[in-house]
Amino acid sequence: MPEIMPDALGGLSEALMERARRARPLVAGISVRGQAMRSGTLWRKDVVVASEQSFPRTDEAEIVLADGAADSWSGRVAGRDPGTNVIALRLDGTHEPAPFPALEPQPGAFVLAFGADSSGLLTRSGIIHSVGPAWHSRAGGHIDRRITLDMTLTDREEGGPVLDAGGGLLGISTLGPRRRVLVIPSATVDRVVEPLLSKGRVERGWLGLALQPVIVPEELRAGAGQAYGLMVMRVAPESPAAKAGVLFGDILVTLDREGVSRPSTVAQHLGPESLGRSMELRLIRAGTVVALTATIVARPLD
Repeated sequence: MPEIMPDALGGLSEALMERARRARPLVAGISVRGQAMRSGTLWRKDVVVASEQSFPRTDEAEIVLADGAADSWSGRVAGRDPGTNVIALRLDGTHEPAPFPALEPQPGAFVLAFGADSSGLLTRSGIIHSVGPAWHSRAGGHIDRRITLDMTLTDREEGGPVLDAGGGLLGISTLGPRRRVLVIPSATVDRVVEPLLSKGRVERGWLGLALQPVIVPEELRAGAGQAYGLMVMRVAPESPAAKAGVLFGDILVTLDREGVSRPSTVAQHLGPESLGRSMELRLIRAGTVVALTATIVARPLD
């Protein structure tokens, strides 16, 4: 009599459904009047986080959880952070989500990404395409790990939880450049939630410069110490750069004694820890290298 083989495919299906069942209490559907439902993640019993870049410009929303309950909650936007692409909404309170500790992300590991729409829970499956070190977004946000997923995602699903194969919460999903699916790690969300709830934003440093990458003239490269720099295209009035004496047409070559050739490199120096610090700016002006000092302040709300 032939040996009965275990139903591997059925077992996998059962395991995936169990993971989806466990994820349901974390998945939030966020409704804004006149807009399609967006996805979010219940981070605490009174806080839902979602993707800032896909969230409408509004202060209020209606929130439901994908756990099948008919209850809904009024949510108020507590703060937005374009730098890390996190928005936090306060609720009157639901249930405290169970802890979902995640394993260290590894390329090739299986993951599930969740979202919500009017029909209920949405599920995507894929693998971790790559894992890189901490990085800075174009808006200056510090992201603890660069986790890229091999899957597709719609704008409405963006912001939902991403779980590893063991059911651990890696973070929330987001769409990066060329619509690559990335994970905003849980450590990053934890770090920005507190200032969003208390201040409405994450304060980062500001120089008040509009910069354009340029090639340093060959005869000035020895003094500048590099072949590329950033031309000053605009200096905001009353900004730290204006008070330091930076002028339109200057070429910035170093900031805080580090060479800069891209605006994103400047943004890396202007995190929350830069507030109140004095930084040296070395610039090329009229064929000579000059050094100025600027005291960093918080970026204005506008």
